[in-house]
Amino acid sequence: MLSRLPFRSLALALFVVCYGMLAFGLYLQHVKGIEPCPMCIMQRYALAVCGLIGLVAGLHNPRRGGQLVYGALLAVAAVAGGGVAARQSWIQWYPPEVSECGPGLEYMLDSFPLASSLPMIFRGAGDCSVVDWTFLGLTIANWSFVTFATILAALAAYLLRRDKNRP
Repeated sequence: MLSRLPFRSLALALFVVCYGMLAFGLYLQHVKGIEPCPMCIMQRYALAVCGLIGLVAGLHNPRRGGQLVYGALLAVAAVAGGGVAARQSWIQWYPPEVSECGPGLEYMLDSFPLASSLPMIFRGAGDCSVVDWTFLGLTIANWSFVTFATILAALAAYLLRRDKNRP
């Protein structure tokens, strides 16, 4: 069924899904008060890159060769994001005795001037081993891994294996 959809539609759908997930992450952060950890921030970067690849690919609407390039770029970004999500899932299942993710937000703001705190805040302040939210028994990191592994990597594999006779 996916092979019958136009490339442009798939790429733009990827953009919408990625930025919808980023918006949900911002909702959890700013409305629900769940602080992202450094690994969460890295996963957001990977998701943003995947979404940008989808947007550029959808606007460009290349032929077969360009689709392969976008597919390869998407695969790299999805593997990177999935790797971070898998590592965070592992840390959540087997938490270390001492947090590997750095100090909390309050500590940074109390201990450092704002100019020094901003880069640290941008890197994330939460503890990577803490499970703050679950849905259907999966944590945010688990859902991130599922997204990267199935949706994004499957789409990249689809683009790389697409019928060679189609433009």
